[in-house]
Amino acid sequence: MSVENREDSFKRFLEQHLAVIEPLSREAALASWEMQTTGSREAAERARQLRTELALIYADKETYRYLKELPVEALSDPLLKRQHTLILHAYLSRQGDEEILKEIVALEVEIADTYNHHRARLRGKEVSDNELEQILVQSRDEALRKEAWEASKQIGAVVADRIRRLAALRNQEAQKLGYPNYYALRIELQELDLQRLDALMEELAHISEPLWNLYRDSLDGQLAERYGVSPEAIRPWHHANRFFQAPEPSGLNLDPYFADKNLEAITARFYDDIGLPIEDILARSDLYERMGKCQHAFCTDIDRRGDIRVLCNCRPNARWMNTMLHEFGHAAYDKYISPELPYLLRRPAHTMTTEAMALWAGSRTHQPEWLTTYADVPAQTAETIGQSARIYEAQSLLVFMRWCLVMYHFEQALYANPDGDLNTLWWDLVERYQRVRRPEERDTPDWAAKIHIATASVYYHNYLLGHLIAAQVEKQLEELGCSRSFTPALGTYLRERLFAPGALWPWEEWLQKATGEPLNPHYFVQQLQEAIQS
Repeated sequence: MSVENREDSFKRFLEQHLAVIEPLSREAALASWEMQTTGSREAAERARQLRTELALIYADKETYRYLKELPVEALSDPLLKRQHTLILHAYLSRQGDEEILKEIVALEVEIADTYNHHRARLRGKEVSDNELEQILVQSRDEALRKEAWEASKQIGAVVADRIRRLAALRNQEAQKLGYPNYYALRIELQELDLQRLDALMEELAHISEPLWNLYRDSLDGQLAERYGVSPEAIRPWHHANRFFQAPEPSGLNLDPYFADKNLEAITARFYDDIGLPIEDILARSDLYERMGKCQHAFCTDIDRRGDIRVLCNCRPNARWMNTMLHEFGHAAYDKYISPELPYLLRRPAHTMTTEAMALWAGSRTHQPEWLTTYADVPAQTAETIGQSARIYEAQSLLVFMRWCLVMYHFEQALYANPDGDLNTLWWDLVERYQRVRRPEERDTPDWAAKIHIATASVYYHNYLLGHLIAAQVEKQLEELGCSRSFTPALGTYLRERLFAPGALWPWEEWLQKATGEPLNPHYFVQQLQEAIQS
């Protein structure tokens, strides 16, 4: 077959493939949205059926062979080459036994549905995640704090066995394709190099170790004084966050500034001011907690044609203000990808790139200028708390980075041996990277209480990479003079340099074009150092 005929052949294949995949993907996304927002068992079953149908399309071995054997040099159009790479990855991810694929999808949907419906029990009453977190932030009653923390882990025992089974099945299919396990397969499909990623994580762990020990020593003293215990007696429930993935509130409490605010209105105004209106997305979103609904937060692009939605469980406080800006950062990215791109390229360059935008947006809540403009904090007051806010933000980066190291190493271990002693391993990693002492004689699957391990597998490193990119983007915005001004010039940079290209290029090429340099951890490390030096 000639080069020209091969290119024409691939074009015809794409046209036929997308005619099937686009409407089916949309229906699957809508069913998943209904499941997440209502807890409907019927929607969960519909989501399972549609996701199975999609999985089986990508499991087709003849099509995979055709794509794999198609010479890339036969495609003269760069758009076609990039689409070929992405669609080949999609087929590779689902090659395997059809019956096992069906079981994998069924388990994925079943586990997600279990998380949605679960509500912890505390002293004989059902309580939400928001209520448990409120206790850990506010209560000085150590017995109640411990019970609340333990209640937040109850879901772990409910889903742990199914997560192990899911990991084993995923491994089984990945190994048939020549990969040591599912983790290695997913890393390659994310266009990452595992050795380079391991080296980066090791470098960040090493660089942050002295900063972390200084921070922990200071924090242990504060917690010991607050709860009237020795530093050695501090346990997980003495922290304000159930996973210690965020720092203690300490003296900075921004909640009063949002107690009487409309978070939706603030979010709309901010994005409108920077030239990235998102009112249409707000109108389609589901933002307040209720029974049966997923208790977390996420953004979803239903059809890559403008139907973008956000799920939150808002309360009028600083945490949910940050989350709203974060999730609508994802939404703005999706919305402002160029509509001229082919369907397969109308998505972010990489998971880490959309996380970078979301993390950058959420961090605005610690800017004095932002607080004055959008939370009505008097300028003098905002400047006064600004230094504390900057320190808190830097500490947040430090705390979250150490938490990410726990998740990164745990997921690798999970897929290396799903039947291993994961309960002990989890606490080994928590003690190693977070310096949080395990409760005595506790042997429960606390790791399974973290929803991402089940529903966003091999994902968490992208948060940390997103932080690195966000710091690099912030540096670029400072050089352009629009880091702290909320004008359309800011949105123009984000839209044209970050969002519009979609998945046109691999992420490293995208980053080079967006910021003028390859990934540079230096900017992030500078922010970490501020955590202690300030």
